[in-house]
Amino acid sequence: MAGQSYEQRKTGTESAPEASKELKRKKRMKLVVYAAAFAIFQTIVILVFSLTVMRIKNPKFWLTSVTVEDLTAAPTPVSFNMKLSAQVAVKNTNFGHFKFDNTTIWFDYGGVGVGEAFVARGRSKARSTKKMNVTVELNSNNIPNNSSLENDIKAGFVALTCHSKLSGKVQLMKLIKKKKSAEMSCAMLLNMETRVVQDINCQ
Repeated sequence: MAGQSYEQRKTGTESAPEASKELKRKKRMKLVVYAAAFAIFQTIVILVFSLTVMRIKNPKFWLTSVTVEDLTAAPTPVSFNMKLSAQVAVKNTNFGHFKFDNTTIWFDYGGVGVGEAFVARGRSKARSTKKMNVTVELNSNNIPNNSSLENDIKAGFVALTCHSKLSGKVQLMKLIKKKKSAEMSCAMLLNMETRVVQDINCQ
């Protein structure tokens, strides 16, 4: 009986370190699993951050509306003079603000320049659209006599186009600055009878 009791005590004494080792091994495995899960989570966060916040795109720049303030036109001799009030928009989809420089919007008829509008430098906030009003005076002084302007005025519709480029920098977290630009290319139709600019189409 004494021998059996001794063997039981010996077995219990030997199994205690084994149980302790097994417990430590399980703890180490848990730590490894937690560390791997945390590393994967960090990788996903960095990837999402890189694809969204850190991905800097070109802003968008377009003409939203045009109102005729004054208009005089004559088919013979062919000519026109007009004053327009236009609203332009700068859409910044980035997570940092877009600071842009002065620029000019050029208006054309049949590829010939007929006027220009000045856009003052400014800033479009992060993920927002900045709208600005500009004034432009157009005239037909540079249009050659052999153009189709006379027929257009008689028909009551004059097609105009405008184009511009807005250059600046997108700034993220006051640390990253990247040069970006936005180009405007719009077409519109001026109704001479109603004095309304219609069918504005920008790309």
